[in-house]
Amino acid sequence: MTPAQFALLVLAGVGGGLTGSIAGLASLVSYPALLATGLPPVTANVTNTVALVLNGVGSVSASGPELRGQERRLLRLGTGAVLGGAAGAALLLLTPSDAFERIVPWLIAAASIALLVQRPPRELAERGAAAHPTHRDPWWLPAVVFAIAIYGGYFGAAAGVMLLAFFLLSTGEGLARGNALRNVVLLAANVTASIGFVVFAPIAWSAALPLAIGLFVGGRLGPRVVRRAPQVLLRRLIALAGLGLAVHLAVQAYG
Repeated sequence: MTPAQFALLVLAGVGGGLTGSIAGLASLVSYPALLATGLPPVTANVTNTVALVLNGVGSVSASGPELRGQERRLLRLGTGAVLGGAAGAALLLLTPSDAFERIVPWLIAAASIALLVQRPPRELAERGAAAHPTHRDPWWLPAVVFAIAIYGGYFGAAAGVMLLAFFLLSTGEGLARGNALRNVVLLAANVTASIGFVVFAPIAWSAALPLAIGLFVGGRLGPRVVRRAPQVLLRRLIALAGLGLAVHLAVQAYG
């Protein structure tokens, strides 16, 4: 790990933390930065997941007030996240490296399109509150969390976007409480997947450390940027950048 690569990963982590706060697509910045340092795709992905844990810890630590009263919900949904994260990690470890390299561009493209067409979170929260004034969770929500957590353990780009959308539409909670719930569930999935990766996969710790530092800083700065920046415009720009990255990785994988 050269000083230039270390600095690149710190900056990528900051950018990933900001991107994650704005659009839930931290991997859009952090994953290609790891590839740029010479890591193979699967190693870059597992290293990225491990580094993202610190970003999740920072987000959850600042969400205490919004999480009060959600303990039973967190237990139900957290169980689905743990099981899904474990399944996704196992699926990744069983996927050949060359096959994973060909799958990733499609995952990034799908995540970017989902972000591009999704309604703004505040609008989703208003619709959810109108449809579920009692804040009772539908019976199928843990199953949805399980399915999204499988994807999160496997790759994860936009897993947070999907979780937040489902929480806002199905629970009737406001944006702040829904976002805090998303942070905990996503952290549970990432921690579970990371434990599996630490035991069974090659992690580039020299790359994970600077990336985690940057993600922590970016995660702390993210809420301030979100409060001041035009979110709809930024989300669209991030989505278009994701589509460009998907095309670039597809050319490398299939060329």
